[in-house]
Amino acid sequence: MLILIAGPYRSGTGDDPEKMAANLKRLEQPSHALFQAGHVPMIGEWVALPIWHAAGGRSVGDALYEEIFHPVAGRLLQLCEGVLRLPGDSKGADNDVRIARERGIPVWHRLEDVPGCG
Repeated sequence: MLILIAGPYRSGTGDDPEKMAANLKRLEQPSHALFQAGHVPMIGEWVALPIWHAAGGRSVGDALYEEIFHPVAGRLLQLCEGVLRLPGDSKGADNDVRIARERGIPVWHRLEDVPGCG
């Protein structure tokens, strides 16, 4: 399955690049286990960051950032077959979960609950 890993990226960082990078590392932590279980892990920032940079994005939270980041997750959720929601406050991740549930896509809150990972 293509599984979106959702959790805090920008939330709680004050837009500090080092804190955001640390959050991305946390998002990436379950990716190898998902891959080993036969899944394809996906993180919205893996797609959104290069698009934002290519479009000329300069500062986190600018109009271009807002135009790209959340819509990328929505588009990915048209392709994903599951969402792994990691702990932590995140409006974006909460929105991903909402969209997934509306579309009937399973949402797991623990890696062990993802098929093949338990």
